Amino acid sequence: MIERIAVIGGGAWGTALALTAARAGRHAVLWARDPETVAAVNQRAENPRYLPGIVLSPKLLATADLRVAESADAIILAVPAQEVRAVAAMLAGHVRQGAPVVIAAKGIERRSGKRLSEVLTEVLPEGQPSVLSGPGFAGDVARGLPTAVTIAAADGDRALALCRALASASFRPYAETDIAGVEIGGAVKNVLAIGAGVVVGAGLGASAHAALVARGFAELRRFADVNGARPETLMGLSGLGDLVLTCSSPQSRNFAFGRMIGEGGDGTARSALVEGVATAAIVREIARNKGVEMPVSDAVAGLIEGTIDVARAVESLMNRPLRHEAEGPAAEARE
Repeated sequence: MIERIAVIGGGAWGTALALTAARAGRHAVLWARDPETVAAVNQRAENPRYLPGIVLSPKLLATADLRVAESADAIILAVPAQEVRAVAAMLAGHVRQGAPVVIAAKGIERRSGKRLSEVLTEVLPEGQPSVLSGPGFAGDVARGLPTAVTIAAADGDRALALCRALASASFRPYAETDIAGVEIGGAVKNVLAIGAGVVVGAGLGASAHAALVARGFAELRRFADVNGARPETLMGLSGLGDLVLTCSSPQSRNFAFGRMIGEGGDGTARSALVEGVATAAIVREIARNKGVEMPVSDAVAGLIEGTIDVARAVESLMNRPLRHEAEGPAAEARE
């Protein structure tokens, strides 16, 4: 039975998930680095820096002491993807053997090319890696708006136990065992969302936007296939569902960042807050090493690095050799 949940990360997503746990009747504690955030949560039931205007549950407590993880039945790691290794290392010695550690970030570690669950296994072997992903914005979740996500664990019973621990009238998790598929869907869709934002920002039209999302999804599935994911996972919440959300809403930091590029702006100052920026280059590298064609993701990486502009990116995509639409793993399987 999962009754005590420690959420590591006092940003918008961590706070929203801690609030979700409290609404589900769990004993939830939020760890944050910032003493002002801890004080605001405990004294005023709010997180004005990351979730302004949202009243938190008085049952939700906050702390700056990582030892809170020692008594937790489950831990949710809600820090940026590129910080997972460092924070997991800080948790070493504070996690009970076999306790589920749920990664709520979406990305691939840039320096190693490893999925975040692989990083966790390497740095925090006492924890059991799990992943929470899907179409959900922190503000929507915190406000109690209806949201459905996927929680993946290698053991199906553990995944269901985590779902039961977080489920409420407004938050519906679905259990999954394909950790690789859930992670890849969440990571690559951030790159594609930047591309979708570029299309909107550059005023290329709804037809171009739809084409990018569709062709982006095709390359996401190719990438997932060569990395051991199940194709049906990508058709679910953590793949197609999350892609549709983040490729169409300005609430998405990735979409907003891409739109800024499309409008001719310089998003360098905000890039550290955008998960897809760090993920784009490593996705391109992995894809090239495994012989996977990902032209949309390649173009996004080039735009982020400044090696191509929007006009050249569009030209390169539109002038690719003509081919059958279904070419790829699915087509090869039919031959």
